[in-house]
Amino acid sequence: MFIFYRKKQLLLFFIVVIALFAFTCSIDRYVAYQQVFKPIYQGNNAKKWVAFTVNVDWGEEYLDEMLNFFAKNKIKATFFITGRWAEANPGYVRKIANGGHEIGNHGYSHPHVNNLTLSENIEEINKTSDIIFKITKNRTRLYAPPFGEFNDTVLKAAHQTNHKTVLWTVDTVDWQKPEPDVITSRVLDNVQNGAIILMHPTSQINQALPDILRGLSEQGYQVVSLEKLIAD
Repeated sequence: MFIFYRKKQLLLFFIVVIALFAFTCSIDRYVAYQQVFKPIYQGNNAKKWVAFTVNVDWGEEYLDEMLNFFAKNKIKATFFITGRWAEANPGYVRKIANGGHEIGNHGYSHPHVNNLTLSENIEEINKTSDIIFKITKNRTRLYAPPFGEFNDTVLKAAHQTNHKTVLWTVDTVDWQKPEPDVITSRVLDNVQNGAIILMHPTSQINQALPDILRGLSEQGYQVVSLEKLIAD
């Protein structure tokens, strides 16, 4: 009877050990999953660097002025472009690429991606990547989901298409067309090391950019490419 009891205790012990091991492994896998799939909101916060990103689904009439400002000030931004806009404006896509700016993926039709299936999200990303490749001969590597929406399905679709999901640290909300000084304050009051600063091609952001750049410089910040900002 004693031997039977001891065997039962040992069996229970091994079951508990195995269960704990399995639980620990599942936690490790979950943490690894989160690290791989999670969006990037901010870059290296050890240095006074910031990066500019520009989401483009409209506003081509303001792009020349923006691109000229970036060229004059040696700024390399990342333009997240929708596939439908790229199809309609291949000349601007080439101009952006020829200016040394990175072109990211903003989906094809700017939908509410949280409402799409995995396959639909993958199609949105791949279709845009194909269009941009035909124009620039480069594949997109970074993905900015429309409206900043994401769920596990959206993140999985980005991962399966070999894209990193990028959001932002500071949103200019320039699409609401506030006064330029409001946009400037919004950026300079909220900037921090490693900030990703989101904008769109609008008249208001073009008017605000000189003051934004001047203010960032006065605070000791350097504008670098997004790729450099998130490299670490």
